[in-house]
Amino acid sequence: MNEKNAPKIGHEPHDAPFDMFETWFADAKKVETAYPDAMTLATADAQGRPSARIVLLKGFDPRGFVFYTNYESRKGGQLAENGFAALCFHWKTLEKCVRIEGKVAKVDAAESDEYFASRPRGSQLGAWASIQSRPMSGRFDLEKRVAEFTAKFGLGKVPRPEHWGGYRLVPDRIEFWAEGKFRLHDRKLFTRDDADSGWDTQKLFP
Repeated sequence: MNEKNAPKIGHEPHDAPFDMFETWFADAKKVETAYPDAMTLATADAQGRPSARIVLLKGFDPRGFVFYTNYESRKGGQLAENGFAALCFHWKTLEKCVRIEGKVAKVDAAESDEYFASRPRGSQLGAWASIQSRPMSGRFDLEKRVAEFTAKFGLGKVPRPEHWGGYRLVPDRIEFWAEGKFRLHDRKLFTRDDADSGWDTQKLFP
């Protein structure tokens, strides 16, 4: 029996999985010693070739899950070709995992500007200096560019580069996974066809 044919266990409101995620995330921040906000981001290019890396969650609400990056990076290029992506949180101490899938779109400029302004100045300069995912001959290439942009902006405000900003993954599928004895894990799946609708829920075999 596949997931599509598995029995539904209910229909829950628009906020339900986000409320559950908020509870699990708060627990993770209490017990995980490093980067409870770290998540694997999986993307694919137009040919379907996948790529995965770790990024940091910078915000979430019923609209979706937000992260920031260089739009001209490899991940940015893949998202331009194929707007679907997946996220995965694994909290080892909690023995819990959350898997999220959906469509990704850029956040608006004002939201990216606000977050960029909150970053340490060194990180702001780094966003200008790093030609992300491009080859360099050595560390000096990066240090030279950092020095160049440090001199360019002096003591003034560092504006957000146009090539840098946020993405929001709008989920249509969220799975909550909790460790069970003898690998009899607990899995609860939320799915929806419309971002404005509620969620169908199922329990899955481990």
